[in-house]
Amino acid sequence: MLTEKKDIAIAGAGLVGTLLGIYLKKKNYNVTVFDRSEDIRKIKFSGRSINLAMSTRGWNALDKVGIGDEIRKIAIAMDKRAIHLKDGSLSFQPYGINGEAIYSISRGGLNRMMIDLAEKAGVHFEFNQKIWDVNLETATLYIGENEHGPFEEQQFDQVYGADGAFSRIRHRMQRQNRFNYSQYFLNIGYKELTIPANADGSHKIDPNSFHIWPRGEFMLIALSNDDGSFTCTLFMPFEGVNSFEEINTEDKLTAFFNEYFSDTKDLIIDLKKDYFTNPTSSLVTMHCYPWTYKDKVALIGDSAHAIVPFYGQGMNAGFEDITALSELLDEFPNDIQTVFEKYQEKRKPNADAIAELSYRNFIEMSTKTADADFLLQKKIEAWFTKLHPEKWLPLYDRVTFSLNPYEDALAIGDFQKNVMDQVMKLPNIHSDWQTKEVENFILGLLDTTKADS
Repeated sequence: MLTEKKDIAIAGAGLVGTLLGIYLKKKNYNVTVFDRSEDIRKIKFSGRSINLAMSTRGWNALDKVGIGDEIRKIAIAMDKRAIHLKDGSLSFQPYGINGEAIYSISRGGLNRMMIDLAEKAGVHFEFNQKIWDVNLETATLYIGENEHGPFEEQQFDQVYGADGAFSRIRHRMQRQNRFNYSQYFLNIGYKELTIPANADGSHKIDPNSFHIWPRGEFMLIALSNDDGSFTCTLFMPFEGVNSFEEINTEDKLTAFFNEYFSDTKDLIIDLKKDYFTNPTSSLVTMHCYPWTYKDKVALIGDSAHAIVPFYGQGMNAGFEDITALSELLDEFPNDIQTVFEKYQEKRKPNADAIAELSYRNFIEMSTKTADADFLLQKKIEAWFTKLHPEKWLPLYDRVTFSLNPYEDALAIGDFQKNVMDQVMKLPNIHSDWQTKEVENFILGLLDTTKADS
């Protein structure tokens, strides 16, 4: 039981910062959330968004504070991938082995709703407040118009940095001795495009699919919104052949889409406007440690572990940080230093694991989803899982539709890959895969590995 009411500051009014505010307010803390930008509810949010894919970990975090059902009102279930091949053909790949779905949610729409819910819970928000520094020893924030001051100093009991991949709170922590930090930018950037709704407000293509146009070094995705539109994201190299640098005129853009995405001609109505108006954004993976300082400051979400979006787990991982932190606060309510130490020890290996899985999944989405061997492997895995659910759960299901640690998912996924590599080398596997021989072969590999371990 909390013995005294603490004053908490959260830097960042994004999804993780806002949800953290709700959690802490429900534990009877005084919570103030600061954000550098205007209130998102008062501005148009577009141009640099990748729609969110809410999955089991995210719903678990929302349901624990009683807001999941409210969020479900703006979520659209996607139970499969829709693969758009270059020749215009379309195929579908179910997600979960038991019909599970991920949920498309507009980032801006979700952020607005969550700020409303946080204010209703009693969280206080301060927008247009630029935090430039923090005193780690005293949890004092330095707020001002620019980084040279003058500053307003505000002291708190704890400060949480939920201010994203380029966090000012982490920037201060990086100046400590023995603070490890690295960042890696992909040569792949992204740009937002839009498929508008039909005149009657309906969707132009199936809203219950995650649409992918896989093209190897680049790809297009589309996720549905509840207003009938789709938020599309074009992932492409910054430089080189078929890159943002190369496609720099309307004629080149038209020729590029006619060659590689011809079936979008009547879907992305304002292609030229979207492409040349919306910014080209970058993708970064960031690692750091430690995430905390004594009992005063902690990093959470992207400020601690920014990842690329190709597993759809960035938000879900950040929300899972909050549930882990919340459980520790319940266990050690009056020993914040122990909470912080155990929080970072628990979450760091899992953050590293989902960063690695997310990086790998770009290859799967952009290349393998159109590969016949890959598709057969997925079918074999699903078939074997139904026969032996206690022995096999596919990696995607383990990451997306369970609460199993990411760290375990990575290790088990690597092991399963080795098994499936051997299965795919069996003679006649393409025609005779649904057989007792294949089943026993997999069981034998599992038993052998178990005996060896």
